[in-house]
Amino acid sequence: MSAGTRAVPLSRRSALVLSLASLAGLMMLAWPLLLRVPEGTRVDPPFLFLALLPVVVAVVLAEVSEGGLDARVLAVLGVLSAVNALARAVSPGIAGVELVFFLLVLGGRVFGAGFGFVLGCTSLFASALVTAGVGPWLPYQMLVAAWVGMGAGLLPRRVHGRAEIALLVVYGIVAAYLFGALMNLSGWPFLLGVAVPGHEGDLTYVAGAPVLENLHRFLIYTLLTSTGGWDTLRAVTNTVAIVLLGPSILAVLRRAARRATVTGRVSAPAPVPVRDGS
Repeated sequence: MSAGTRAVPLSRRSALVLSLASLAGLMMLAWPLLLRVPEGTRVDPPFLFLALLPVVVAVVLAEVSEGGLDARVLAVLGVLSAVNALARAVSPGIAGVELVFFLLVLGGRVFGAGFGFVLGCTSLFASALVTAGVGPWLPYQMLVAAWVGMGAGLLPRRVHGRAEIALLVVYGIVAAYLFGALMNLSGWPFLLGVAVPGHEGDLTYVAGAPVLENLHRFLIYTLLTSTGGWDTLRAVTNTVAIVLLGPSILAVLRRAARRATVTGRVSAPAPVPVRDGS
């Protein structure tokens, strides 16, 4: 299988469902910035969106399965989810070193956007069970990780060799910073009295303030709290893992994808006629 093909192509309906699920997730993250409420009003977390997320994931799973998740691809999905869960158990974000995201990038690259979306959800859910990391942050982690895998599947296909590794490295770096920023956005609007050493003034979300004003506070908060530390180390981890392990893992995944694709296209053998023994 060449870099220009996907093992699990998406149907138009599955692509539409993925788009709607991503739009719902984006609203779940960014609604405090978009909603205009009276100044001083308390803003509570969007528990309704959190309750709807499992339903959205279930619908996406059903749609992507219709697009081509056969038994062999599901087996690969299970293996990669288990490996990611174990990888996160031995590297649970200590100082930003996380070994989960580079496999999301490689899996999404080989198997496509739909597979990458599902792999992000299942990997973070499985790792949360292994590391006892189940909490209100889990739906956000699942969603943003799903976007990381989906984005890898949407990268240009006609790139090969070292250029492909370079492309994946750049994407891994960008994904590391976006993951950190979006996870910050999931909790920042509900923090009170945010004060960061080295910065004068309160960086707390202000309900009813203009969008650009709150966005300015959020960008400063993210830059001072995670960009220079956790996010940068996550980007370095992604880079090193993709450069050292990327070529061999891509070869293994493409071999598995080729077998799954060929198996899915082989028609059932014709029945052998039974001769009458008389």
